[in-house]
Amino acid sequence: MTKSTNSFSTGGGLPVIQYWLEKSVSPQGVKIWEKLNHKSSCLSCAWGTGGQKGGFVNEAGEYLQRCAKSVEAIASELQEGIKGDFFSQNTIEDLQKLDSQGCDRLGRLTYPVILRKGNSHYERISWQEVYDIATQAFRQPPERVASYSSGRSSNEAAFLLQLMMRANGSNNLADCSDLCHAPSTVGLKEVFGSGTSMVSLESLKQSDCVVLVGSNAPANHPRLMNELIKIRDKGGKVIIINPQIEVGLVKFASPAFPIKSLLKGGSEISTLYLQPIPGSDVAVFVGIQKSLLEQNLVDFDYLEKYTQGWEEIINHAQNTPWQTITNTCGLSKEEIEEVAYTIGSADKVVFAWAMGITHHTNGVDNVKSIANTALITGNAGKIGTGTMPIRGHSNVQGFGSMGVTIRLSEPIKKALTQILNQSLPETKGYDARALITAADEGNIDTLFCLGGNLYAANPDLTQAKRALGNINTIFYVATKPNLGNFHGLAEENTLILPVFNRFENPHATTTESGNNFVRLNESGTTHLTSPETDLISEIELITEIAHRLHGENPLNWRKLQDTSYIRQLIAKSIPGYQKIGEIDQTKTEFTIEGRIFSEPHFNTLSGKAQMQVTPLPVLTIPEQIYFDGDNNKKGIVLILGSGRGYGQHNTVVYKTEDKYRGMPHRHCILMNREDIKKAGFQAHQRVNVKGDGGELMNVEIVAGEILQGVAFMFYPEANVLFKAKIDPRCGTPAYKRVPIFVYKPDNN
Repeated sequence: MTKSTNSFSTGGGLPVIQYWLEKSVSPQGVKIWEKLNHKSSCLSCAWGTGGQKGGFVNEAGEYLQRCAKSVEAIASELQEGIKGDFFSQNTIEDLQKLDSQGCDRLGRLTYPVILRKGNSHYERISWQEVYDIATQAFRQPPERVASYSSGRSSNEAAFLLQLMMRANGSNNLADCSDLCHAPSTVGLKEVFGSGTSMVSLESLKQSDCVVLVGSNAPANHPRLMNELIKIRDKGGKVIIINPQIEVGLVKFASPAFPIKSLLKGGSEISTLYLQPIPGSDVAVFVGIQKSLLEQNLVDFDYLEKYTQGWEEIINHAQNTPWQTITNTCGLSKEEIEEVAYTIGSADKVVFAWAMGITHHTNGVDNVKSIANTALITGNAGKIGTGTMPIRGHSNVQGFGSMGVTIRLSEPIKKALTQILNQSLPETKGYDARALITAADEGNIDTLFCLGGNLYAANPDLTQAKRALGNINTIFYVATKPNLGNFHGLAEENTLILPVFNRFENPHATTTESGNNFVRLNESGTTHLTSPETDLISEIELITEIAHRLHGENPLNWRKLQDTSYIRQLIAKSIPGYQKIGEIDQTKTEFTIEGRIFSEPHFNTLSGKAQMQVTPLPVLTIPEQIYFDGDNNKKGIVLILGSGRGYGQHNTVVYKTEDKYRGMPHRHCILMNREDIKKAGFQAHQRVNVKGDGGELMNVEIVAGEILQGVAFMFYPEANVLFKAKIDPRCGTPAYKRVPIFVYKPDNN
């Protein structure tokens, strides 16, 4: 473990309390607390809290279940509205100078605007003109019409989106999950027949060991830290696997436990902390499997009863040489053996991961290697055990459940066919990366973006901008501006359409957490009352477009503006969602049926888990000459992993400084001290960073706790550096293993 360069020895703690206090006494303070207590789910991550039990209460009935991420999101949504003359006073060239934080701080979108071809300014338009343009745009050939969505919206909006698209004959339903947890969905579906977490919050509480891989939970899912603290308090173990030492994963001071954690300087989190080479996760878990065999810690009785294909997994682990494993992952045999013993000797183990696992060209194999490890120790299909992907946006999993995917399950396909009274399109459809490629090749005419930031979330921003510029008409449905609104401009018409957020909607909606819990969000009101304010709901927008396209055939689309009616259709269409049909009457939130496995009988044809061999990756690093044709620049080749800062949610940046990593602004590169010394650099020196897709100039070096040979930069700024290398089985890009060349510019 490398030595810290920042002043924080623990995550969370007083900076969190200070932020809460600052926001509480701010002019927004009363409204923030009002929205925190609103009976709706948290706007931030998919760990989930709020709903009918109260804004601060989770599904287990525990109080104080809000975090600073919630406050950041609510405070941002409570900004004042953009004034009526703003866009006439600011050219698109002016707006393109803003960074992500600058875009967000413009305030709330309050009226629809359009940027027409050849114009330098967005201009206000009426909703009538919006619908006229939409009607024409959606009547293009269905294979040339696409949507993109984020987990910001509700289940009801998601269901309507895919229903409208499929009624229109298009299967081009790209989603932000294509860029993050698609490997989890694909991998888990193949192994267990279900692509979501099999672990509920209640089940996690009964675990005595958690293996957390490729996650910075203290920043992105802070309330998960409360559960890890409780597991450690009862004598359980937490194993962290991450190339970068995150201070909050070593020690975390939680405001939820003011006496035992916050005031005592924090709680110990990691029992063991491993730093493997990025992209080598399969080698790590095959190594764990091999060591489990050698230590006689494999549950063969479980494998024989509840799995298929286990013999090949055992043979693969046995026949893979230790030297190959350790050379690939960079860990010692002794480190792997200690982890294997900890897992094998624990009673109930949960395996959790985030995008450090999925953001690789072999992301699906990474997920399957984790699933294999859980299975050979009998840690699946029992309370307190299982696989638990940690999802990002608050309703990203709900969108997949509602059918916003190009991989539609047969039961949903059959139900939708009956609702629409027509055959569904059989074309594969475009996921998020395939959508950009198709647009780049001139194959998309219309794009409807329900939330999200398709431009900035993609690798190779040069290509993304060019591709979006080939699309005739783009609709951006949002509550606030983002980089995509100003850089991802269509060829003919770019429209920004303002909508209510979750706690403002004039109707009830639902969302789904990453642990499969469905919450009911009560209706609300907006603080935006200026004369120029002209917001509508996403439900009204989608149903009105669909009505103008299809009239009342095969549905009365305008009737679907009643969200309780949508929930009736969801209950009939979506497996496990039957209880949503009565949620308006009972107000009873629920866990989706058939996903939390309390017994080792899985959703496969045989009921047994389908284990599959995961080959070790062959990891290579290009030579300097690949980036520097003359090979005469002073620098070093590293493997870059990009990620979010502590004051950030997805592509939205709330704070530019990351105090916990010691990174004072967004234009930094975190490097190991030995790499800095080897390259002849110094901390805080300015360098250039070059990838295969682009280059960033004048980047400040920060020395930090990261594996030698590896570097870290912020997402989405670093996306300009690299082209999209994807896992072909799911389309997810390899954001976490990007070869870069860091060098001293000639004038430095």
